[in-house]
Amino acid sequence: MIKPDLTSGLMLYFIFLYSTVLHEAGHAWAALRLGDNTAYKGGQVSLDPIPHIKREPIGMLLVPIISFFLNMERGALWIMGWASAPYDPHWALQYPRRCAWMAMAGPAGNLLLVLVSAFFIRLGYQMEFFTSPDKISFGSIVAAAGENRLAEFFAMLLGMTFSLNLLLMLFNLLPVPPFDGSAIPIFFMSDRTAEKYLHTIWNPNFQIFGVIIAYNVFGYIFTPALIFAVNLLYPGVTYG
Repeated sequence: MIKPDLTSGLMLYFIFLYSTVLHEAGHAWAALRLGDNTAYKGGQVSLDPIPHIKREPIGMLLVPIISFFLNMERGALWIMGWASAPYDPHWALQYPRRCAWMAMAGPAGNLLLVLVSAFFIRLGYQMEFFTSPDKISFGSIVAAAGENRLAEFFAMLLGMTFSLNLLLMLFNLLPVPPFDGSAIPIFFMSDRTAEKYLHTIWNPNFQIFGVIIAYNVFGYIFTPALIFAVNLLYPGVTYG
């Protein structure tokens, strides 16, 4: 179990920052490739966190820091926040399927980080640099083999990266507005239906309702998903 202190908090914030930046840069890059340069002009087609922080200073700085310290007080290692990349709604209405692909590009960035961290966890496990933990929790999905400070550092880094990006990917794929997953039905709609659908999911009332649903149901989704994913990391080891 990782102790929620300033060291682990700083590492978690660093992972959150770049995971979120990659997510939003994915949106921005996909939009640019598909004909909308709105985010590009705002500097979001970049892994530099500064343009993303400037756009969402509350979600990228203030809320993550406050949420970490509030959770640390009750002994939990946790952080929350958000970011966004702008796009042209007229472009989205004209090319709804391009808009849907743009929406999928963000979670794809998080999936990439899940796979990269999983690869290095498995590599370290095969080399006996890491071992499977006795019990898993958020971030604590890999342990150092023996008293090795370097292994402990990378176990914490890779474990947090794996868990946080799995969370970000699944959370954003929830099929309710304002999350990216709400764009999935567009792939199966006519352009006329997709236009009406976009107007519906852009409605602030639907988006507030979607956030309420997401925060109430996501815990039932993420925990089993994390257990399933970690079981894939360690063949022959089963967590329940």
